[in-house]
Amino acid sequence: METGTLSSKGQITIPKKIREILNVQTADKLIFIPVEDGKVLITTERKSATSICGLLKHRKKSEPVPIEQMEAAIQKRRLKRNAE
Repeated sequence: METGTLSSKGQITIPKKIREILNVQTADKLIFIPVEDGKVLITTERKSATSICGLLKHRKKSEPVPIEQMEAAIQKRRLKRNAE
């Protein structure tokens, strides 16, 4: 069992072991889902390529990359991160 302490500002430090299990890094988003009896499910927010479309407009290529290719690259990176 891992524990963390809630600060007066409502912040909590997530123990390293839990960060590793969730495979999260600085600035990653977490989702808190209330369940029964005061328990909360914590999971990571995963974004699809379509949700970040246009984020890097300043780096336009002459030919757009298909969404399917972006999704495949994201999935490949997720698998690599999970294997680390």
